[in-house]
Amino acid sequence: MALLLRNIALVFVFFYSVSVSLISVFGRPATFVEDFRVTWSDSHIRQIEGGRAIQLVLDRNSGCGFASKRQYLFGRVSMKIKLVPGDSAGTVTAFYMNSDTDAVRDELDFEFLGNRTGQPYTVQTNIYAHGKGDREQRVNLWFDPAADFHTYSLLWNHHHIVFYVDDVPIRVYKNSGRVPYPTSQPMGVYSTLWEADDWATRGGLEKIDWNKAPFYAYYKDFDIEGCAVPGPANCATNPSNWWEATNYQALSALEARKYRWVRINHMIYDYCTDRSRYPVPPPECMAGI
Repeated sequence: MALLLRNIALVFVFFYSVSVSLISVFGRPATFVEDFRVTWSDSHIRQIEGGRAIQLVLDRNSGCGFASKRQYLFGRVSMKIKLVPGDSAGTVTAFYMNSDTDAVRDELDFEFLGNRTGQPYTVQTNIYAHGKGDREQRVNLWFDPAADFHTYSLLWNHHHIVFYVDDVPIRVYKNSGRVPYPTSQPMGVYSTLWEADDWATRGGLEKIDWNKAPFYAYYKDFDIEGCAVPGPANCATNPSNWWEATNYQALSALEARKYRWVRINHMIYDYCTDRSRYPVPPPECMAGI
């Protein structure tokens, strides 16, 4: 009987440990309220569809923003976003991760730059590692991101960081060992809608038209899968995490083709080729994909 009770106790401990690990690793937000908090102007963020989606509002009085309640170290973050429609010049809708550590911060940015009606929407990405940023790249989206929801994702593991638009990788930053790479600081998930007409559209030439306000962006299907901090200390170094698997350590052949297609046909700015800023390309630009 003692042996049976001991075995039952071991089974209980095993399943309890597994359940705690899964809770720590797979934090999939079901509603906005459960996993996010308003960081700026709660009167301009409206829950819809029972909290499964939200509307962000920008008007003359204020923009707005929200953030995850927890930070994460490695994993994947994605959201479905429908951007500001029509004449959105001067507006910026941002979706990013940030370590909130000031001078040594790590940060991964999607910034969607508004446009004049009929012009393509531009997405600017940037990467800060150990406080060093200035790694801007810009891509014109090949669809109307205000007509419907599209999925924007960040994959972050020990091997590389990949920015995805739907299933298309638009940017890769390799952990080559030659440049700073975010490995130790957990990051929160953030989003904002704000006015930046001094730089956002055609370098600030196109100003926001407040007669078109209010401006709206919509979010839904919040999905965070990563090592929550605080949480088990060994989570971030666990090679069994799905995002560390072999097929996530580099782009697949199909993803590589999609990546090259975007770079050839839709990239409009790359700091790696800007000789006025970098006469010698930074080392990460030589790392490939």
